[in-house]
Amino acid sequence: MAGKGIGYLGEAMGALRVSVTKPSTFARAFTRSMATEASVGKSKKAPATPQAILESWNPISTIPLTIHAFPSLEPTALEQWSVNHLYLPLRRDLLHLAVVYEGDNTRQGTASTKNRFETNGSHRKMRPQKGTGRARMGTKQSPINRGGGKTFGPKPRDFSTHLNTKVYDKAWRTALSYRYRKGDLIVCEDGMDLTLPTDFELVAGKYLKDGMRETYLKRYMTGVLGSLGLGRASGRTLFVTADRREALYEAMEQVPQEGRVLDIQDVDVKDLLETGKVVMERSVLREMIKRHQSDLVSRVVRQGYVQGGPVVGTQVLGL
Repeated sequence: MAGKGIGYLGEAMGALRVSVTKPSTFARAFTRSMATEASVGKSKKAPATPQAILESWNPISTIPLTIHAFPSLEPTALEQWSVNHLYLPLRRDLLHLAVVYEGDNTRQGTASTKNRFETNGSHRKMRPQKGTGRARMGTKQSPINRGGGKTFGPKPRDFSTHLNTKVYDKAWRTALSYRYRKGDLIVCEDGMDLTLPTDFELVAGKYLKDGMRETYLKRYMTGVLGSLGLGRASGRTLFVTADRREALYEAMEQVPQEGRVLDIQDVDVKDLLETGKVVMERSVLREMIKRHQSDLVSRVVRQGYVQGGPVVGTQVLGL
């Protein structure tokens, strides 16, 4: 009996023995790959369109900005800018608040009318209260009479509203970022001015009179903007300069349908959004960012050091 039991035990162990050379079907069924291994299946690539490339590009800290010459728009330098300056996501709510805030602050609020106590004339009763058969009437200044006072008319008032400075500054950088992401922000070297032909400089003062000078500038500026793709066909263009450039300002005044030119002191968020292209000087962009980065600059002074925001533009390459 003991030998027979040992035989049964040997058969059971032989059935459970796992072969080393040939893995069992049971082991192969539960084999799995490591989590870090990539799938073997073929992946289909989406077509590389410009919009897809732009959406897939997600810079971490800095973005490139090309500096151009004017009016040829040839690249002359390359700079690095912080994503907090020129690559903010589109926030329509901030832009709306900023545009409404600027519109309210530019309203004059000077409309004024006279009430019945401010109009000229005697204040006695026009006719008796009873006995004439006509309606009761008070003084001549009554609003129901011609020349009388105005009821609930407008008076001078202040329409300005309040907006948090940090919200307004972020709206500024959001507008610039929106232009940059669409490729509509063109930054040129300082001293951006229009170069007029030599023959114009020779004959302008003596021969171009009675409107001929304005006509010449109109045709010349229309041709320049059309060749650069900055005219009316491209949605008009806003030029922003640090100082007044006489040739550029005079030429753009003749073609208001093609665009406009403003000084840095006269530009607001609405101006940055309402045209097709925005062309500005390098110093203008730097000044705008420095003025409108209060939400990035810490006002806490630690050991005599004021913590500042990101670096405002760093030149990487000069062409």
